Amino acid sequence: MEIPDFMSHASYFSTTDFLDKISSVAKRAGSKFVYAALILYYTLQSDRVSKRDKALIIGALGYLISPLDVLPDAYPIVGLSDDMAVLIFVLRRVWTSIDPDIQLRAKEKLARWFDEDEMEEAADKLFEED
Repeated sequence: MEIPDFMSHASYFSTTDFLDKISSVAKRAGSKFVYAALILYYTLQSDRVSKRDKALIIGALGYLISPLDVLPDAYPIVGLSDDMAVLIFVLRRVWTSIDPDIQLRAKEKLARWFDEDEMEEAADKLFEED
């Protein structure tokens, strides 16, 4: 799958819209998707991340929130696959900036929507292809 130009969607990002989107798609999207999004969200708040990486994260999270996707989210199963591809692409780019505290914060938030087995699967298989 080709990665879309997600940077053009940066203007869609806001904390409120991000949290609303994640809570509304959590179960449908799956724990791996939500965990990836939460890691990026908390990485964005870190002072250890460069402005360039923060711009990438804002673009990815804006793409996630944007109603203008390559594959609209309304399509069952495949509708979020382009969003996941963007999240994984950016996670791989900024992974060295992600410390264990960020991962812990993401897991704590993830616990609101998923049980322990789903959370372990998300953390263990984050970079595996669906």
